[in-house]
Parts: sequence; C-alpha cells; structure tokens
Amino acid sequence: MKIFTADTKSAKYPIYINDSFERLTEAFLEAGLFGRKAVIICDTNTKRLYLDEVMKLLEGSFLSLSYICFEAGEERKNLDTIYDFYTKMTEYKLDRKSVVIALGGGVVGDMAGFAAATYMRGIAYVQIPTTLLSQVDSSVGGKTGVDFLGNKNLIGAFYQPAFVFMNSSVLKTLPRREVSAGMAEVIKHGYIIDREYLKMLNDKKEDIKALKGEAVRDVLYGSCKAKAYVVSQDEKETGLRAILNYGHTFGHAVETLLGFRLLHGECVAVGIMAALYISLERGAITEEDYKNAEGLLKFFGLPVKIKGIAAEDIHRQMFMDKKTKNNVITFVLLKRIGEAYTDKDVSTEEVDRAILSILGDSGDN
Repeated sequence: MKIFTADTKSAKYPIYINDSFERLTEAFLEAGLFGRKAVIICDTNTKRLYLDEVMKLLEGSFLSLSYICFEAGEERKNLDTIYDFYTKMTEYKLDRKSVVIALGGGVVGDMAGFAAATYMRGIAYVQIPTTLLSQVDSSVGGKTGVDFLGNKNLIGAFYQPAFVFMNSSVLKTLPRREVSAGMAEVIKHGYIIDREYLKMLNDKKEDIKALKGEAVRDVLYGSCKAKAYVVSQDEKETGLRAILNYGHTFGHAVETLLGFRLLHGECVAVGIMAALYISLERGAITEEDYKNAEGLLKFFGLPVKIKGIAAEDIHRQMFMDKKTKNNVITFVLLKRIGEAYTDKDVSTEEVDRAILSILGDSGDN
C-alpha cells in the first residue's frame, strides 16, 4: 500500500492507495474515527458492487453504521438529493462527532462531502472513491458541491476529508468508458504539472489501458501527488490551483449543453484539445505536441471533437461558469508541456477559433 499526505492550510490528511479494501479499518483506526455513529453514502451502482464488503469490514467498529443510497447519475446531483441526505442523517441521529463515508464516484463524493460540510456546520467525512476520475481528481482537494439550475457545481464548499482510501482493483469492475473518462484528468496532470509523468503515461499506456496493477497504482500515485501539491499551495483556488481547471472552461460548457450525455472526463478531453489549440496558435507548443495529445486521448477512447452544438452556444455557456468573474473568463494555457499558467487576456477571436477546432466528427472512440 502506498501512502502520502495532503497538506493544506485547513487540514492535513493521508491518501492511501491499495489493491483491496482490506486495510480500510487501519485507516479509520489511525484517523481516530471508530466508536462514533457513521453513515455510508452510495449510489445504486456502488451499493450493488461494494457496499456489502465495506459494511462487513467496518461493522462492529462504530456506535452505529447505516447507509444512504440514491439513484446513480449526474442528474441526481442537486439540492433535492442533499435534502434527502439531511433527512436520513437526522433520522439516524447523527451528531457533531459522527462521520460520513462517501463510497462512490465523483457525484457521490461531491454530494456526501457537501452534506458533511453543512450538516451541523460540519462533521467528519471520508472519501472512498470507486472510479478512476474520482480517485485521481475529485476525491483529493476538498471541493464539494452540487449542480444548480443546469450549472455544474454552482453551489458547494471547500471541505477536506479526514482521509482518502483508494482501492485500485475496483477499476476492473467499471465499464471501459468510465475508466477512459478518468484518463482525461490523468493526462491533464501531465500537461499542466509534470512532463516526466506525461512521458510515463505514454511509455506505459498499454499496461495502463489493460489495468495492470503496478501501472494503475503508478497513475493513481502520480496524479494524486501532483494534485495534492497544487492544493497544498492554494487550497481555495485563489491562484495556482486554478491550473487544475485546464480544459474545464470549454469542457463544462460542452457538458452542460449536451445535458450531461457525455461523461465529465470525456468533456474535459474535448476541452483539453480546445485549450491546446490556443497554446498552439500562440507558439507555446508545436503541431507535433498537439497531434501527440490528440493521439493519446484517442488511445484511451476519449473524444477530441464534438458535434450537435453550435459554436455560439458554447461561447455563451462559458460565461455561465462559476469561475467567470466580472464577465471575464480566466483560461488555463500552457507555457510549455508540463507548465501551465492562467490568462485573462484571451481574445474573443482566439476563443472562437478554439471552439471551431473541436467541432465536427466526435473522433475515434
């Protein structure tokens, strides 16, 4: 099992990377969370796949252990579902010493974290992410929240977990499309933070795609360490952390306009290509760099173009993003491969050309 520590201004917590759930009890013991009331929040998918195993491991260690399950899907990521959580948490008589356990992907983790952050003004919670996307991205860093009026993650809070526990073997139970979606965030980390990590992804791409254990744990460790470093420098996205939004300004617009028919990671992949196009036009990367990125995303089954959306609708939707301030969009671009920066001075013409570059055939998936 690999362990490293995320260190932010508000909290310091361990991230465990293992190939099973077996040492989960050790993590709870080390965090001092046993002997309390606990509730596991999961969706219908993770209930079927993992709930029994996790509850069996943890039973007898808490004052009480119950669960809340909701129908899987991004469309349930709203305040109505949070209301249901609060109702159940009240029925279970959770108190300020209780703990919420998020067992699932990004939707589960974001909502369970938000419920924990706001119930009784904040109770402990633990992340047990079960998708690649949640393992390498949403479970680390303390962003929690829900969608509101069609806008992704418009309502939320920064709230760090007590710890994160990743079981790499769960990825083999996922649909291939879910694993591919997670690779978008993995690849993003290489482009914005670590050129050598990106090289490793290229070198080991066959093993990673085949979900070979060591290669997968290398991916989890490398991506989580990269993200944890950024979060440690800028917990609440006032500066450096904004680079983690690479590809997201375009991607979130596409995701919303398509009514969440594409997975988050798939939309981020398209957004990465749009952001790369601006860097290509500015001479920060070469045509070869651009083609290599396109090839790597396609290798993992990710789209690099989309169809069925008008360019002007994408442009308009981008201004609805919560990261837009005073009607100015901050873009994340590359100085070079492995080094990103934020830029508020991207012209309308550049944005429109970037949008046009991702319109058309949806690519080889």
